[in-house]
Amino acid sequence: MAVAENLLAPIKDTERREVGGVVMDIASVGECRVKRVIYPAGFRWSKHMKPLVNTDVCMHAHVGFLAHGEIHMEFPDGCVLEFRAPQVVAIEPGHDGWVVGDQPAVLIEFDFAGDTASRVGLAAVHSHE
Repeated sequence: MAVAENLLAPIKDTERREVGGVVMDIASVGECRVKRVIYPAGFRWSKHMKPLVNTDVCMHAHVGFLAHGEIHMEFPDGCVLEFRAPQVVAIEPGHDGWVVGDQPAVLIEFDFAGDTASRVGLAAVHSHE
């Protein structure tokens, strides 16, 4: 299914950023940032972001709603999370991830910068303890 054009269009009254091929439209709402994040087809964190952030895995928590596409997450311990739109997303820090298929993934994310995991009650780093 093709992505609706308005799902990819710039969002009024947001700050637009592009990092590692990922496009983000960001609005602050109180202490939270609401982001529409577009991960292009072919995107993989370890290939496109790792060289920019210099960590072995993504250390950011992701909480929100996958509005389009499909994403795959893997943790160093072998755990796998798969999400296909429409689906709520909660991903602990400490993962690699990529877009599955030939369509972009569009994530509506609620973000508290480095505090996202603790503010929403997720573990600071993925574990089975």
